[in-house]
Amino acid sequence: MRIWLMAARLRTLPAAIAPVFVGTALAGHEGEFDPLAFLAALLAALFIQVGTNLSNDYSDARRGADTEDRLGPVRVTAGGLVPPRQVLIATYVTFGLAVLCGIYLIVKAGPVLLLIGAASILAGVLYTGGPRPYGYEGLGEVFVFLFFGVVAVSGSYFVQVESLEWEAFAAAVPVGLLASAILVVNNVRDLETDRRAGKRTLAVRLGRARTRVLYSAMLALAYVALIPLVVGLSWWVLLPLLTIPVALRLSTIVRRRTDGPSLNGALAGTGALQLAFCVLLSAGMLLT
Repeated sequence: MRIWLMAARLRTLPAAIAPVFVGTALAGHEGEFDPLAFLAALLAALFIQVGTNLSNDYSDARRGADTEDRLGPVRVTAGGLVPPRQVLIATYVTFGLAVLCGIYLIVKAGPVLLLIGAASILAGVLYTGGPRPYGYEGLGEVFVFLFFGVVAVSGSYFVQVESLEWEAFAAAVPVGLLASAILVVNNVRDLETDRRAGKRTLAVRLGRARTRVLYSAMLALAYVALIPLVVGLSWWVLLPLLTIPVALRLSTIVRRRTDGPSLNGALAGTGALQLAFCVLLSAGMLLT
């Protein structure tokens, strides 16, 4: 069980949970909260995230990207803890559970949810899998912004309200930026091993110094992106500003440190920051 929890990468799960909270809170602000839709969307998001992590574990091991000198946690396939075939089967099972959760959402909100779910699963697999994995071409942050921001927030909102308003897309921007920042920390940490493995992440393409600036810029822009929501909702949506001290501390760590333990801590901290930011944003929406 401990090995499978390691494979699931629990520290990445806030990125799947947080956008569902925000989309649901915005729907609740409009008096359209559906507890079953919320639960189904939350479970589907979690299963897609875990399935993506398992798929990446399997694909990176096959491509030789997860070597013994990497600074991050041990990967179960490359580390020989689980046979590749078992990891692949677990990937299929997890994505299958996500599909089962999505059935209710499709029945409730229509076939557009089928397209969203299929696209999300495909994006998870093709991050490091397939003939041309986009994660190896420096496009990971773009897809994380789209699927953990725009798609996840607006999709969670849509399954409750069954319509889309501009506030859903505006709320997705800071959520997507913080989710992308999680990947940026990961890629700063793995920059050297990724370069040797031929994995041309955005960090490899930009270099360490520029990627550190990008990380700080993403955190800053997440707070700036709250301004349109103030116009559309109220000043309560500025509650996430309470997390600025945490963001400043994380930015300092990423800017100054290169050792694995520090960057692993910054990775977990960025996930916690996103979750806290989104919980406070959700509370602000409900207080409006």
